[in-house]
Amino acid sequence: MSNLNYPLQQIKTWDMELCAFCNRQSRNFTVRNLFRLASRLGDGVFWYVLMIVLLLEYQGAALTAVVHMIAVGVTGTILYKFIKGKTLRPRPFNVYPAIVCVGKTLDQFSFPSGHTMHAVAFSIVSIAYFPALFWLVVPFSVLVGLSRPILGLHYPSDVLAGAALGAAVAGLSFNFF
Repeated sequence: MSNLNYPLQQIKTWDMELCAFCNRQSRNFTVRNLFRLASRLGDGVFWYVLMIVLLLEYQGAALTAVVHMIAVGVTGTILYKFIKGKTLRPRPFNVYPAIVCVGKTLDQFSFPSGHTMHAVAFSIVSIAYFPALFWLVVPFSVLVGLSRPILGLHYPSDVLAGAALGAAVAGLSFNFF
């Protein structure tokens, strides 16, 4: 056994155990429905409504921010589909019987969390233009990220990777806007 196998196995065990712990929280009706709602809104509904509200409220002054968010969303989707197609990591509920899927999947693979990636990217961009949105978008993004393992759809490492990718996409996007 190489020196790297043991730490990797420990991370995999931690990932599965934390995922199972999070997923057990979904046995509570209120918790399950709160995170189902966050997940559903994180499908894009929340972000589309936010963009429309910004355009209605600030009109032309919001146009650059909305176009920036759309560009980040498209870029994130392309990156997400590419990575998912290469890693082909099965969802936790397909691997571990103790993890129950209580949400809806958009595809069959787990890594990375696209919901989290988009939530983080959209949050960073929207806050850059409208700092007062911090108190709305950051808590919502946290709920979206937490929803993924709670609903049994992603491992915590998928969520962390999604958050890191979202931050990277958003950060790099400022070189173009």
